Amino acid sequence: MGYQDKAKWSGRPAVGYGLALVSVAVSAGLTQLFLHFHLPLAFSAFALSAIAITFWYGGTRPGILAAVLSALVRSYVFDTDMTSTSRVLYDLVFLVFALLMTAATRARDELEVRVAERTRELTRVSENLKLEIIERKRAEAELRTSEAYLAEAQRLSHTGSWASKPAMGEIRYFSEECYRVVGFDPHDGLPRYETFFNRIHPDDQAKVKEAVETAGRENAEFELDYRILHPGGEVRDIHVIGHPAFSPSGDLVEFVGTVIDVTERKQAEEERERLREAQSDLARISRATTMGELTASLAHEVNQPIAAAVTDANTCLRWLTRDQPDVEEARQAASRVVKDATRAAEIISRTRLLFKKVTPQWESVDVHEIIQEMVALMSGEAARYSISLWAELGAELPQVTGDRVQLQQVLMNLVMNSIEAMKDADDPRELVIRSRTEDGQLMVSVSDTGVGLPPQQADQIFNAFFTTKVHGTGMGLRISRTIVESHGGRLWASDNSLRGASFHLTLPTKAETNE
Repeated sequence: MGYQDKAKWSGRPAVGYGLALVSVAVSAGLTQLFLHFHLPLAFSAFALSAIAITFWYGGTRPGILAAVLSALVRSYVFDTDMTSTSRVLYDLVFLVFALLMTAATRARDELEVRVAERTRELTRVSENLKLEIIERKRAEAELRTSEAYLAEAQRLSHTGSWASKPAMGEIRYFSEECYRVVGFDPHDGLPRYETFFNRIHPDDQAKVKEAVETAGRENAEFELDYRILHPGGEVRDIHVIGHPAFSPSGDLVEFVGTVIDVTERKQAEEERERLREAQSDLARISRATTMGELTASLAHEVNQPIAAAVTDANTCLRWLTRDQPDVEEARQAASRVVKDATRAAEIISRTRLLFKKVTPQWESVDVHEIIQEMVALMSGEAARYSISLWAELGAELPQVTGDRVQLQQVLMNLVMNSIEAMKDADDPRELVIRSRTEDGQLMVSVSDTGVGLPPQQADQIFNAFFTTKVHGTGMGLRISRTIVESHGGRLWASDNSLRGASFHLTLPTKAETNE
């Protein structure tokens, strides 16, 4: 019977005292049995056993009771004729045995308490270890998952991580993606710094060496672009960022950073630049083509101020050649000559800018001036087809920020499209340019009474190379939308309620752009 069973007995005193009575009674019964068979007297041995059992399982007090009961039974049942000296000696034996059993029981109890406490402590430590193991396994699983996500993110973004100490010529860490970006096999282990440096394009090695040495000398971050030569001869463009890591004492330990493969990004940027140049050239060709159609109208527009200048010059000469020259009248006539000549020069200048290959110049633009210029410029072309052209301009409209020539081109394309749509249309043929503010933006509409938008193809008119004209290029509206969107605006078309179509464009105002 273990400590737990003994604790159950000692925790209930009645049971312990009952054990004392039963054990002594059993000892007396066994002694009577021995006497019945004429065996040697054995009550003392049985009594000592009963006392020991009671002490061990019942506790100290039941054990003392068992010792007293054993002494009484021995004295008054089995040893009635024993001398006083012998009785005292036997009682002394029972007493000493009881004391020894008391000490042994207490020692046993203390040992069992310590064992139990130690067992509980070990159990608690074991449970804590189990929890720690579970937590560590969970943390390891999360770490593996995080590393897997990081590796996948690096693979998708072509970004690797590294750690090195260039001053010592030592590479300390490469991520898996870093191996791929710089062209090494992860199974071969970390490359030597010299081996890695030799992979740098020869034309970039001096630049990299200088940047790394400067960063190591100044304990500063560095960021640079250079090229890597892969073993197969492929050249990759990479972007590297390095950051110094310091010890608690402030000493430089190493550089850690990232390396990004930007080859595709750089190629895309170069392709976008080529596309932009091609689009610019195509827009210039489109402007030149449109200007070819406006030659007659331009000749008419330029001829008017030139003819007026000639007339004013002749008038000036007449005032000067009189017997008494009228200087004031001559001066006014000369001023009109200057004004007419300036007007002709401006018309020619605007015309040249529309198809001249120039870099866009962003500035504050008054759209109303552009509209009025287009009305003046296109009025001759409109008159050729009996088209009424006029403008309805909103009052005190804000200016916009953009390229004046490009915005002129957009408006000219829209007006030319409207004129083309009304060449064969029935009367009335009307073309109106309207302006107003809407939702904080400047809105310009070009409305005509022509044939309207192509049925079931209205959403395609802004697509490149889509055209309804026999000799059209299909790029005018595509280029116009691109220009408007580059200015932060929007260009769309809609059918008029009665007849014809309207093209609408919105542009952010100068105040909105500054915000």
